[in-house]
Order: sequence, then C-alpha cells, then structure tokens
Amino acid sequence: MYQRIRDLREDADLTQAKMAELLHCTQQVYSNYETGKTVIPIDVLLRLADYHNTTTDYILGRRKNRKIPLDE
Repeated sequence: MYQRIRDLREDADLTQAKMAELLHCTQQVYSNYETGKTVIPIDVLLRLADYHNTTTDYILGRRKNRKIPLDE
C-alpha cells in the first residue's frame, strides 16, 4: 500500500509537500503515510483514491489494475 501511494504521487509529478497540501496535512505526516510509520486514516485514503482517480482497493493492494472498472 505504501509503495502504491508513493508511485501514484510520483506518476502525478507531485512532491510530498504538494500532496500534503492537497490532503491538508504536513509534509512529515504525508511522508509517514508513504513509509508506513503512520496508519492512513480512512478519510485520507478516500481522498487519495479520488484525487488519483483510482479505487481504495488498488491503493490497499487488493486489486492489480489501477483503473476504475467500468461497472463502478
């Protein structure tokens, strides 16, 4: 999960600081999400999925395909 949120951020050409700003947290808090030092709250997980146009299942590693299925 942690590598996936880093990959999503990097694919979007965002710094940790910019991603933190979008999520209304500090860069250190966001860095802790990426390294697994802090559990990602559900509301942040949902915002990450929405921002990156993917599913929470993808971020959590329950789905291999990043794209949202057409039936959702």
